[in-house]
Amino acid sequence: MRITSIEPVIVHVNHRGDWVFIQVHTDAGLTGLGEASHSGNDALLVQVLSQYQERLRGEDPRRIGAIRAWAARGDLGRVRRTAWSGLEQALWDLLGQSLGAPIHALMGGAVRERIRLYANINRHVEARSPEAFAIAAAAAVSEGFTGIKLAPFDEVSGASRRRTATDAPWRLGIQRVRAVREAIGPGVELMVDCHGRFDAGDVRQVAQELAALDVLWIEEPVPDTQLEALSHLTGQLPVATAAAENVYGIEGFAPFFSSRVVDVLMPDVKHDGGLLETKIITEAARMAGLLVAPHNPSGPVSTAATAQVASTLTDLMFLEYAWGEASWRADLMDPPERIEEGYLLLPQGPGLGHRLNPLVLGSHRVVEASNVDSSRVTPMQSASGGMPE
Repeated sequence: MRITSIEPVIVHVNHRGDWVFIQVHTDAGLTGLGEASHSGNDALLVQVLSQYQERLRGEDPRRIGAIRAWAARGDLGRVRRTAWSGLEQALWDLLGQSLGAPIHALMGGAVRERIRLYANINRHVEARSPEAFAIAAAAAVSEGFTGIKLAPFDEVSGASRRRTATDAPWRLGIQRVRAVREAIGPGVELMVDCHGRFDAGDVRQVAQELAALDVLWIEEPVPDTQLEALSHLTGQLPVATAAAENVYGIEGFAPFFSSRVVDVLMPDVKHDGGLLETKIITEAARMAGLLVAPHNPSGPVSTAATAQVASTLTDLMFLEYAWGEASWRADLMDPPERIEEGYLLLPQGPGLGHRLNPLVLGSHRVVEASNVDSSRVTPMQSASGGMPE
């Protein structure tokens, strides 16, 4: 089996952006599927995929280790990291299809047949009032979800922070969280994503307010590049900390294992290097005594891919699900994505267990990628100038 082409598939979701899928076609008639959404620059990502195609055409996609040794090395930058991570998912899909086995069977076997999800309602809520967040949260709970996450601090920026002022912009965020807590009651877990908007001083008072609302974790209270600040906050705040959605590779995660930077680790299969890297990272987290809740605010392909790894973990917390973002989401997959009472049912078909549904895809696929960057893509290099033998 040899790679014949690598095809980006761009699906328009809404004004917030697109999903970017990757299809790797082969001369055996098999097609591998992965997701590379939220790279920050889809147009640049498409160019990177074109480079991968030129280098990998004619290669055996089942040689994942050899391709990984060439493609995943060095300081790749976010776009190239995301492109590689999505491509790697597709290679595993092809390997599983060629063997007639689901990916989770190739990674030690599943320990669960369904994955507990929590509903990230943030991309669903258009009117950003406390009432709108509360209505969305209650609707998700009515569908069986037992965990809710929101990102309530839209107005907070570096220039507008005032830590002690009664009219500080983060107070509206607290009102949104309070409205959600009142709507869902005390029996549902509640998480808050700060998107790195605070500094270490601001977040202490915010965390006190959130603790009073029984928040399970505060996600990325400061940017996840500020490891020293994160580590200092962890253990001192009255709520758990979570982060690492943008970290790449086991090397990038190493500081999170050597010292307790956060309580909950959030690798993202679209950015961390792919399925094998996610498996390595999560096993290292288990050995370090860290909780794992994979980051996944994106499309159904990354959800299916993450579920393949998550199903093999003995101590998984739960998996993020972008609730209510697109009514046609489940049917974009063939067979459709199945969620029952807040749990994703693990597909048992070979590889990823899903294809894209061409009928639904045809209604939402777009040709042009967004976020065009005028800079040129750096040519790919490897130590030997080509693929490892």
